[in-house]
Amino acid sequence: MMIADFESLDPSVQKVIDNIEKVMVGKRRTAVLALVALFAEGHVLLEDVPGVGKTMLVRAIAKSLGIEFKRIQFTPDLLPSDLTGMSVYNQKTMTFEFRPGPLMGNVVLADEINRTSPKTQAALLEGMEEGSVTVDGKTRILPQPFFVMATQNPIEYEGTFPLPEAQLDRFLLKLTMGYPDRTEELEILNRLESSHPIYDIEPVMSQEEVVALQERARRIYVEETVKKYMIDLVTFTRKHHDVYLGVSPRGTLALLKTSQAYAMMHGRDFVVPDDVKFLAPFVLGHRMILKPDAKYSGTTVESVVEDTLKAVKVPVLNEGGVK
Repeated sequence: MMIADFESLDPSVQKVIDNIEKVMVGKRRTAVLALVALFAEGHVLLEDVPGVGKTMLVRAIAKSLGIEFKRIQFTPDLLPSDLTGMSVYNQKTMTFEFRPGPLMGNVVLADEINRTSPKTQAALLEGMEEGSVTVDGKTRILPQPFFVMATQNPIEYEGTFPLPEAQLDRFLLKLTMGYPDRTEELEILNRLESSHPIYDIEPVMSQEEVVALQERARRIYVEETVKKYMIDLVTFTRKHHDVYLGVSPRGTLALLKTSQAYAMMHGRDFVVPDDVKFLAPFVLGHRMILKPDAKYSGTTVESVVEDTLKAVKVPVLNEGGVK
């Protein structure tokens, strides 16, 4: 099996990808990985320059799945209550009523997350980690499914609040989109010449089906040898000579959950080592801190992940997923 297999998808998942590609051109890998995070009940940090289609991707996912989309534009003056909602006094009933904020959606675009204060970032991250928010001392459960795709601009840092490494670790995957090539950009111009296709796409999956696929992903079998392969990859990052702080056990769990979702999306009921190998760069890269001298010498987290995948032996399984 090819490591990056985006073609042999389960028919139900393929319908969603086809729908997204009515809006997005040349972004199949990013769309597949975003769905991996959603079905694994995790969240995505999308780091890329403005104008490459980050918002359109999230809107296309939400419309294709028939679930509620919310957008939050992060600014320095944004307060936690602007995300979670607040209790407002109703003079007619003489009671306080809760007015939910934009975080109470199914698919939430957290645009330019590094432009808001750490206090507001923490409110978002509480919802991501706990599946609930605390308002006026009361815990409120977020709707299911709940999926956050946060974006940040990698080239403008003035007036920003970079996410600490401990908070970056909360994102299941970190992705980039990149510029389209010449042919893809021409296709974009042709599609958007008269109207935007985002307004024409219809849902191809229901909210209940999304939750069912999340439950199905949790039941995907992972053989003991494959689990040990995940642990060996993570352990290697902790011992790498250029790494100050290696991947935490949360990273190992992220490899497990994403591999299960990726296998499910391909119609399999078991994980193969190639699933883990393909997902490792998107799961592990943002969970490491390099030594200062390694950064100055040109070492990157991508090169460390590449070293890790080359150094750790890949287990061999038979067709049934058993060694």
